[in-house]
Amino acid sequence: MTALTIGLDIGGTNVRAAVVDVDGRVVAEQRVSSLLDWESMRAQILGLIAALRADHEIAAVGIGAAGMVDRAGVIHYAPNVAGFLGTPVRAEIAQGTGLPTVVDNDANAAAWGELAHGGARGVSDALVITLGTGIGGAIVSDGRVLRGAHGFAAEIGHFTIDLDGPRCACGEIGHWEALASGNALGRMAREATVIGAAPAVLKLAGGDPDAVRGTHVSEAARAGAPDALALIDRYAGFVALGFVGLANILDPEIIVVSGGLVEEGDLLLGPVRAYFDGHVEGFGYRPTPSIVAAGLGDRAGTIGAATMARKLLR
Repeated sequence: MTALTIGLDIGGTNVRAAVVDVDGRVVAEQRVSSLLDWESMRAQILGLIAALRADHEIAAVGIGAAGMVDRAGVIHYAPNVAGFLGTPVRAEIAQGTGLPTVVDNDANAAAWGELAHGGARGVSDALVITLGTGIGGAIVSDGRVLRGAHGFAAEIGHFTIDLDGPRCACGEIGHWEALASGNALGRMAREATVIGAAPAVLKLAGGDPDAVRGTHVSEAARAGAPDALALIDRYAGFVALGFVGLANILDPEIIVVSGGLVEEGDLLLGPVRAYFDGHVEGFGYRPTPSIVAAGLGDRAGTIGAATMARKLLR
């Protein structure tokens, strides 16, 4: 019997866990809302793993987590997950399960999934970007996911694009994440409802501007509401702005977009491509990267984490 592995994708909103086979197929999966402190989250993670192990023989565990993860599997900092501050995630989950365990940044995990089973198969140079509560990234160069000197490479959400922009969750002003994450879309929508510019979005939030989230924008946009479509278009411009800068720096063959917002498909990626086209340096005189949704959809993180775990068995 081919060994099964568990992959977990830990973000600021959800914790997802899946049993995955050698071909990248999801055999079973669970999802719960993220908890804030590490002790609660640790118990939550161990509970998910135990529930999946009850019905499946598991050989190893892989975890992709939003945050700065070193080579020992310690998460030093995560702006959107309060429980991750110098947290020895790999050691504690390995001890709690008795299974070989690997931990990496969630975008790096998604990149491994896309390289092995998704939209980046056969590609040697790619950029994988997760658009969710925050923004994560992974740089694939010559077929390898770059980790950097300490394991912290590709924190692409945290470069400044507007010195007069909103404050990022990390505390700095005008980071790309503050303008192009799921949280940023929610903030833009709340600001619009206050001035009466997003009635359809406000209605979905029960008439309370403080309750407006990015999901309300997406739902209203899918229904064709002009105010929501205008917000998506403005938001797409900020997403594309970051894509252009990163493409100029890294020269990827492809930009793979994963994370919760990828579920919107061309509703989001259509205007992103429109804002991106023509703005990469030398446009018209060079190949420019295509922008595609993750082949694994919002499962890229869990399948990728399980793929990382499989590497422990070699």
